[in-house]
Parts: sequence; structure tokens; C-alpha cells
Amino acid sequence: MSEFKFPTEEVELPSKGLVYPPEHPLSNGKVEIKYMTAKEEDILSNQSYIQKGTVLDKLLDSLIVTEGVKVDDFIVGDKNAVFIVSRILGYGKEYKVTINGNPETIDLSGLQNKPFSEENIPNKGVNEFSYTLESTGDILTYKLLTGKDEKAIERELAGLKKINKESSPEMTTRLKHIITSVNGNEEKKEIRKFVDGYLLARDARAFREHIKDNQPDVNMDYILDSGEEVAIPIGLTFFWPDA
Repeated sequence: MSEFKFPTEEVELPSKGLVYPPEHPLSNGKVEIKYMTAKEEDILSNQSYIQKGTVLDKLLDSLIVTEGVKVDDFIVGDKNAVFIVSRILGYGKEYKVTINGNPETIDLSGLQNKPFSEENIPNKGVNEFSYTLESTGDILTYKLLTGKDEKAIERELAGLKKINKESSPEMTTRLKHIITSVNGNEEKKEIRKFVDGYLLARDARAFREHIKDNQPDVNMDYILDSGEEVAIPIGLTFFWPDA
């Protein structure tokens, strides 16, 4: 039987690969993915995956061609870039959505990665950054979350929900996973203690804004005809355009 070859495309990662260890395949700043086939449409319609919330991760794992790369390896911003290119390859660049009650057609191929260079990262190949809290002067080191980290957070939140159904500690739980040390102390117990009892609300907010502004990602801002800048909403029709 002849062997069929799928057409593929290289995706330029917003991080340029700078946050991955030199030996990791993503350290070259690119990942190769294939075009969607009927197999991937089966994944997108799999009700079990949809109910579990794993359908998009299953999709990406099926599309990734680069050997040794799994969806859990990506930092969130790089994963977003792969999602967008996957959608373009599967269903085209036009994304029809409603914003402020008005229909808009967005050209996804025009989206650009946010600027990110070696100057943004203290140690090339190490996913670790530093931030000093304005109010207290405490020095934090932190990492950019990967798909694996996101799943660990989801599991922890699900466990906390079982203990207390009215509990909603998502913000602090995420910070506990993002922060890797406080004033040089890397003990998880001390980090959790700091977040719960010593991290001021205004410092936490400034820290989150710092990460948002500096992490590699795709620029998802869109300019309306009115001149207003809005974030592109990602809804059901992104991967299910006929929904």
C-alpha cells in the first residue's frame, strides 16, 4: 500500500523557544503541525472528550507532527498560537463572530505574535522570571504555566470544590503554581503560606498585570470600525464553525 503524506505547516512560537531547555524540540521556536483530516473532525465531535473538556488538547496532540512534542509541553501563549494556525488550516482564516451585538468577520491570518526577545528572559532555556513587589519589596521568581501546569491547577480546584462547594480559590491557586520562590525560598509550603496570608491584593493585581503584559502570546486585540479596541472572543464557532 502506498504511504499518504499529509501537508504540514510550521508554526512560529511567540516564545521563540527561549523558555524551553536546549534539548527540547520546541527550543528552536517552531513546531510542525498537519492539516486537519476527517480523523480530527471525529475528535471534535467526540462527546466524551467534549464533556471531559479535553477535546481541544486531543485535537492538538493529533495535529502535532514534530517528534517528542505533546500539547502539555507548551506554555499557554505558544499553545494559543498553535490553536489559531490549526483553525486556519482546518476551516480557513475567516472567523465570524458577534461583538457588541454586531457581526464581525476576523481574518485570523492577520494576527501577530506579541514582541518577545532574549532581553525578556534572564536565562535562555529556563522558564523562570523575577518580579519585585512594589509595596513590600519581596522578590518573587515565577514561571509561565504549561499545559501540564494548567491540568494540575484544574485537579487541585476540583479537589477543593469537593471539600467546600462554595469555595472559589482559583486566583490564589493559580498564583501558588506560578510562583516558584519568595525571597529565595522555594519551599511549596512557604509559597502557599505567603500567597494566602502576606500577598497584598494590590501587589497581586500588579503581578498578574505584569505577567499578562510580558508573557509571550498572540495579540488577540481587534479594532472595530468605531476605533474601539476589543479582545477577540473565542466561542463555539472557532472550531465548530457550523454550530
